[in-house]
Amino acid sequence: MSGTLYVIGTGPGGPQQMTPEAVDAVSKSTDFLGYGPYLDRLSLRPDQNRIASDNREELDRAQAALVRATSGAHVCVVSGGDPGVFAMAAAVCEAIDNGPDEWRTVDLVIVPGVTAMLAVAARIGAPLGHDFCAISLSDNLKPWDVITRRLKLVAEAGLVIALYNPISKARPWQLGEAFDILRTVLPAETPVIFGRAAGRPDERMLVMPLGDADAQKADMATCVIIGSPETRIVERPGRPDLVYTPRFMSGEKR
Repeated sequence: MSGTLYVIGTGPGGPQQMTPEAVDAVSKSTDFLGYGPYLDRLSLRPDQNRIASDNREELDRAQAALVRATSGAHVCVVSGGDPGVFAMAAAVCEAIDNGPDEWRTVDLVIVPGVTAMLAVAARIGAPLGHDFCAISLSDNLKPWDVITRRLKLVAEAGLVIALYNPISKARPWQLGEAFDILRTVLPAETPVIFGRAAGRPDERMLVMPLGDADAQKADMATCVIIGSPETRIVERPGRPDLVYTPRFMSGEKR
């Protein structure tokens, strides 16, 4: 008998950023697998089983969840943010792709959520108002030269760039190098947003021009958004500045 496998995200911050559909999936599940700090965001009942694992064990976690779901359990794999953006949905799909045939019979429900770049953008204005992309700076699963080539190409294309996994103890230099690459393409005054822990009590939003952008302002809880040449800052007396990217390009009809 096959059960159900839900893949959800808790949102990037407080419980208000978790969607009603994700809350409903939590109420229906018996077993919860995820990185410990993400599971800590859930208020589980005594009859619900919590199985925490390290954040670098995504594929093992996905396989364990599929084994339980195949046996008939209602399982919930928990990510932060949106499960489909640099998170567990891809790991579950990969496990099904390479696993036994019975895993393909599991009722899989991937629940869309709120990813970090959306929460940061909403806090600061509308920097994603025109074309944009998301890039993870982690080179654990792809070579660094691929990341740097993509950064240069998307900057040349005029896209706003949201950077995930910008810096860590093992990778303290990569964000600084990314800024150096972008400075060869983008104007020095291009806004850079450091959005840390959007929606949590320790939230911090900081805007700096690319020419002065300091990689030390970021940590792994930060989503960094680099504007395009079209991105603007609106000063508001007595209120935080707004950062937005117009829906039109210069010279284009509105």
